[in-house]
Amino acid sequence: MAEKAKYSAQQIQVLEGLDPVRKRPGMYIGGTGIDGLHHLVWEVVDNGIDEALAGRATYVEVTMLPDDGLRVRDNGAGIPVDKVKATGKSALETVLTVLHAGGKFGGDSAYKVSGGLHGVGVSVVNALSTKLTARVFKDGTEYIQEYDQGNPKGAIKKVGSTKDSGTEITFYADDKIFETTNYSYNVILERLRHQAYLNKGVRTILRDERGDQPNSYQFYFEGGIKSYVEHLNKGKETLNQPTFYVDRQVGDVNVEIAIQYCNSFNEQVRAFANNIVTPEGGTHLVGFRTALTRVVNDYARKNGLIKEKEENLTGDDVREGLTAVVSVKLPEPQFEGQTKAKLGNPEIRQVVEKVLSEYFSYYLEENPNEAKKIIGKGVLSARARLAARAARDSVIRKGALEGMTLPGKLTDCSSKDPARSEVYLVEGDSAGGSAKQGRDRDFQAILPLRGKILNVERARLDKMLANNEVKNLIIALGTGIGETFDISKLRYHRVIIMTDADVDGAHIRTLLLTFFYRHFPQLVENGNIYIAQPPLFKVSKGKTGYWAFSDKERDKFIAEIIASAQDSKSKAKAKLATKKPEVVSAKDLAKFAESVSGEDESEETTAEDNPIKKAGINVQRYKGLGEMNADQLWETTMDPANRILLKVTVADAEKADAIFNKLMGEEVSLRKSFIQTHATNVTNLDI
Repeated sequence: MAEKAKYSAQQIQVLEGLDPVRKRPGMYIGGTGIDGLHHLVWEVVDNGIDEALAGRATYVEVTMLPDDGLRVRDNGAGIPVDKVKATGKSALETVLTVLHAGGKFGGDSAYKVSGGLHGVGVSVVNALSTKLTARVFKDGTEYIQEYDQGNPKGAIKKVGSTKDSGTEITFYADDKIFETTNYSYNVILERLRHQAYLNKGVRTILRDERGDQPNSYQFYFEGGIKSYVEHLNKGKETLNQPTFYVDRQVGDVNVEIAIQYCNSFNEQVRAFANNIVTPEGGTHLVGFRTALTRVVNDYARKNGLIKEKEENLTGDDVREGLTAVVSVKLPEPQFEGQTKAKLGNPEIRQVVEKVLSEYFSYYLEENPNEAKKIIGKGVLSARARLAARAARDSVIRKGALEGMTLPGKLTDCSSKDPARSEVYLVEGDSAGGSAKQGRDRDFQAILPLRGKILNVERARLDKMLANNEVKNLIIALGTGIGETFDISKLRYHRVIIMTDADVDGAHIRTLLLTFFYRHFPQLVENGNIYIAQPPLFKVSKGKTGYWAFSDKERDKFIAEIIASAQDSKSKAKAKLATKKPEVVSAKDLAKFAESVSGEDESEETTAEDNPIKKAGINVQRYKGLGEMNADQLWETTMDPANRILLKVTVADAEKADAIFNKLMGEEVSLRKSFIQTHATNVTNLDI
């Protein structure tokens, strides 16, 4: 047995300054992937927004530099440059090199409201950057100080005089720490859009200087979160105009709420605390939901819109079709974790309840027609909920959701371990037959779907449960749905959508994605939903064959086969090693593509005239899974050793909601516009 290592004071490490950040970056920014990289941006941007909240700045500007650097500038008061007694350093150097140092602590704080509660923001950015340059414009003078991996390269210097005010931070994330240092333009753009909505009258600007054609975009909204709600409901049929909006100060807490209902079955509520999105909600969201349900029920009872014998509307009933933004600003927010996903201040619940109860009651009284529409939608939701419960109970009584009776079309796997098991949702019985024969029975289940499933974007739960294909899918998953959903009962940890590579297949895939996004969002968030990638072509010559998953890959294999044939004919291998292999011309490939698609049967594509056919290369185009035999389907699409699976994720729920509404909602003109806009991007269309 090995000798136990001694544990003494000699094993204790003391990490000083910013060393802990470089040693354990995940503790400060959540990770070193793409999200952690953007967390650096948010930390610096939030400092500029805090200046705006304090009334000292009117804009925050982000510039993406060509060399993977990032610059953030505001026109606030500028970080102080005089010395701090506690550190003996300038205030600028202190906030850049000392954790938990800043102007956001204590009762006499320079910031009454701040998102940077933990005080580690810009110092962490400094620690995780190869270099950082800070420029301060203050009291008519411009100052500069440079840093290398968190360490100052020298003292702060005066550069000259200036009429500007504010702070500019330019940093380069350390590529030895982060998996990538390539920032996403769209991710930063959306964050700056949100900040402009949440801070009415503040301008946010994004400049991208990467590439040959630099571009810029800016946001400015006088309406604040009222404009934000109307943006979220763009393209939807709304029920209440004007949009409800309240902005009130209660003590040292500011509450801002906007509400608009639309004719959909989904709820969209965004909650923020000190401009920071709180995806897991918190006390402000609890107060909002409690007050909303109570006010709607009180008004409905008072005006006879709910009969005496009828039960009150539930929170789910009241929130059907609701789009709302709840934003609170408070002096000392208590977030759960460094990533600030949930607000914990208990007093905020009562403040939000009080404000919404008072002012939404006024709104309903002053807008009786809108009030009737809102409550009418809630009443319809309640009836649908009861009908859905009856349908669901009927299914449960048959024992289906308890796993006693699975759908007849489901060919289950023998494994009972959900972590190992996966289910393929395939299009039709033909593809289902090939998949059943080709699968590994141990861990792969097959569920064929007949035709196109119900478009759930336009259907409530009761109608869904009346649809056999949807009901079979729900039963096969085993989790239940709606209020009975339990992710721990999921029977397969990989749910794989496998449809044909044609227009119908794409439509069925979109219907299934809509179904999962709207009614099983937990499965999407948990990474349980996948899309199979069957090959489009088989390129072969003699006994040699390649599977191609795109037109580009097909052309690459053709070129390689021809180049290989040319190489094999040459005896001077040493000389050939220095030459570039010949490739097929674009014209020849175009001719070949036409011949494969069947669009050109002219003499130009005969074997004598086409070098690709002349070379004896055979290409087979697969439009449907049923065209493959079982062995081919296993080899290309179902074998874990070879297959390609796309995991379905939602990086931006707001954009996802908008695109599903556009593609699957009631408004035809939105779909038409989308098709016209993106038609030129389609590279493989079979009609």
